[in-house]
Amino acid sequence: MTYPADTIVAAATPPGAGGVGVVRISGGAVEAIAEAMLGSLPKPRYATHRTFRNAAGDELDSGIALYFPAPGSFTGEPVLELQGHGGPVVMAMLVEAAVELGARVAEPGEFTQRAFLNDKLDLAQAEAIADLISSGTEQAARAALHSLSGMFSSEVDALAEQLVRLRMHVEAAIDFPEEEIDFLGDEQLAARIEQCAQAFAELRRRAHVGRLLRDGYRVVIVGKPNAGKSSLLNRLSGEDAAIVTEVAGTTRDILRETINIDGLAVELVDTAGLRENPDRIEQEGIRRARKALGSADAVLWIQDAGEPLQQQIDEDVPQGAEIIVVRTKIDVTGDDPGLFDDVLYVSAKNGAGIDALQERLRRAAGYRNLGEGAFTTRKRHGDALRRAANHFEIGRKALEETKAGELLAEELRLAQEALGEITGAVSSDDLLGRIFSEFCIGK
Repeated sequence: MTYPADTIVAAATPPGAGGVGVVRISGGAVEAIAEAMLGSLPKPRYATHRTFRNAAGDELDSGIALYFPAPGSFTGEPVLELQGHGGPVVMAMLVEAAVELGARVAEPGEFTQRAFLNDKLDLAQAEAIADLISSGTEQAARAALHSLSGMFSSEVDALAEQLVRLRMHVEAAIDFPEEEIDFLGDEQLAARIEQCAQAFAELRRRAHVGRLLRDGYRVVIVGKPNAGKSSLLNRLSGEDAAIVTEVAGTTRDILRETINIDGLAVELVDTAGLRENPDRIEQEGIRRARKALGSADAVLWIQDAGEPLQQQIDEDVPQGAEIIVVRTKIDVTGDDPGLFDDVLYVSAKNGAGIDALQERLRRAAGYRNLGEGAFTTRKRHGDALRRAANHFEIGRKALEETKAGELLAEELRLAQEALGEITGAVSSDDLLGRIFSEFCIGK
């Protein structure tokens, strides 16, 4: 195996003080660096207690050394890990010592990038490492782990293989037009096309859930002052996060709380009450409320059940964001809790109707708990799947309307290329740079 000309080093543990800190070194010069810092190359894959020294032989720290020869390492290159005391000064001295001996400080995500370039994992798996680290719920962490193990990539590869087999069928019809068999009109081709269509639909549904698990779902709470917005936030979060008083306009700033609905992280954003002629401080709160609306996935439009029902919201809600009307204070009005005519009736005081509200939010998000079948995805994965599905449908329609096998074959090729962008089978240097720049230095 050929390694890059340079060897990289970085602290693999977060900045700050801790009981243990890890410095990771990867590249062709690892053996020489290990002999200089440790006195000899450790036995592969055995934890060995060693003294860590710099190029001058000065003792820097002592701890556990682990050596992974290529290609049986995370990066596919020779890797040395030094597990010492987790102080920032100690970590810096160990990194500096490795640099003195020929390494350079790694760029963000460069260890994972080398793993990708050395075929230790594909692009979707590489991204799953960052997703696992930043998981907001247990379900999200499990889904990221499934992606890291290759579940999502396998699904993509299986769909790509279906497209390949379909292309083979179509290309045969194009290349052998003199055959008496109508390859483009037979039932086998129609069945394969339908199977591909169903596979696209199912994978896109699961990918949507995967993105929700990774990114969460943002819900902005709006309404008039004293409609019960802050009380509802407190009830949903189970915390006294917002100050609640009888004074209109108590909430002046944006308040955020994250709740877990069946594994889905839902960010609740409480805003200042919307009304005419507010004071100067309230005006700023309302401005921020309107700004928050611009990034909402869904809007809870809160209304006091004791007031006339308003059917229209005149605020700037982003296209695609679902507006959910919620009537509050039913403990005072005596209304029944639950969903009636697409309007939710709840009481923040006693919790009536809150289960129905959570279920409504889950439906609005298009979320379902896939259990062990869940994986995490990103916006770029969804975009690639959408483009691949569009190419497939264009080709399918062309075949139905014109019997143009050449057009179908070309669209299938483009669909296959779009799927390849997900795993890195088709990628660009710019794409790789953006992806791996999201990682911390030591990953």
